[in-house]
Amino acid sequence: MKKGFFTIMAAQFFSSLADNALFVAAVELLRTDGSPEWQRAALVPMFALFYVILAPFVGAFADAWPKGKVMFISNAIKVVGCLMMLFGSHPLMAYAVVGLGAAAYSPAKYGILTELLPPSQLVKANGWIEGLTISSIILGVVLGGQLMGHTIAPWLLSLDLPWIDSGISTPAEAAISTLIILYVIASLYNLRIPRTDTPLQPYAANPFFLMRDFVSCNSRLWGDKLGQISLATTTLFWGVSGNLRYIVLAWAAVALNYDTTKASALVGVVAIGTAVGAVWASVKMRLDQATLVIPLGVAMGLLVLGMNFLRDITVTVPFMIILGGLGGFLVVPMNALLQHRGHNLMGAGRSIAVQNFNEQACILVLGLMYTGLTHSGLSAYGAITAFGLFVASIMLLIGLWHRRNVRQHPDELARLLAIARSDGHHHHH
Repeated sequence: MKKGFFTIMAAQFFSSLADNALFVAAVELLRTDGSPEWQRAALVPMFALFYVILAPFVGAFADAWPKGKVMFISNAIKVVGCLMMLFGSHPLMAYAVVGLGAAAYSPAKYGILTELLPPSQLVKANGWIEGLTISSIILGVVLGGQLMGHTIAPWLLSLDLPWIDSGISTPAEAAISTLIILYVIASLYNLRIPRTDTPLQPYAANPFFLMRDFVSCNSRLWGDKLGQISLATTTLFWGVSGNLRYIVLAWAAVALNYDTTKASALVGVVAIGTAVGAVWASVKMRLDQATLVIPLGVAMGLLVLGMNFLRDITVTVPFMIILGGLGGFLVVPMNALLQHRGHNLMGAGRSIAVQNFNEQACILVLGLMYTGLTHSGLSAYGAITAFGLFVASIMLLIGLWHRRNVRQHPDELARLLAIARSDGHHHHH
């Protein structure tokens, strides 16, 4: 692997680590401010907001500047969001700004890989990125909880900088100020990313044109007989995962009487399960078998319902690992299939933009639904029940949809699967 690759990985790791820790810190910040519970639930959709609004434009922005610079600017925006959170703007607003930074970051991080690496190494590189992303989620969520725990928080608060009266008085604020350092480290790595020889594409200033191109790419992927199934599945999976992070925090507070520090460790446990499932799937599954995992989605939804009966940590941990594991095993082959169809239909950058848009839109919609339910007084148990049934039924519909495709378009599906089979053999995961 090239030298620049590890620089990108390091930048990606620290930035993602801070994003995930910041989520937990923001939940705690809202809790100590005494804001209503629905506002904590609303953190999830707020982060997705700019992803969805800016989806058609961020790709073009990332191609118009050197990718390292785009990532640097993105991290700077995240730092601004943290500072807003510390110095008095509403945490939901500030968190949306951090989401804006994340939205700008995403196409650049994937795009630069295609510039730096030959196609033969892309699958391996994507594996690295997925692995690092999952580990940064696990470590980030746990780190966020620990920074506000009984050991680290008092020590952080005692570090009074002599020449500034920081006004930082709560564990959540101390944690957020620490995370700014992580974003700065990520930015320093961004500055060291080598300039590639790829010519910059002048930014097509016509937003209408970008919009139209994006809509046509979106409908092309949704129209593809394999693309639609994998896109529907991964979209649902990420929509659920994004919101499960908060639901597990809320649930642990009610069912196990946990504070944010302990509850965040449970979110980490789910993510560990996801990582195990993902690794197992990447060893076991072939690209053309991806649609076989659809029933796992139904099982996952029904398994979520089981959370309502857990009261004991010794049962909860293995349960959470299995829940995460099902998700990881489900999403990896589907994601690979989706990227394969996307590459063939429109090229990598655009298909990732479409995928990001759909996943974040699902996080946004599900998050708003969940926030609304919380606001109208639904308990964590009720929300979990609604959530689990929703996932199971949507996955069932996706399964029926695929079965209908197999019946009505057997020739086209056979052709697409043949392409997937040969593609899967060329670069075996």
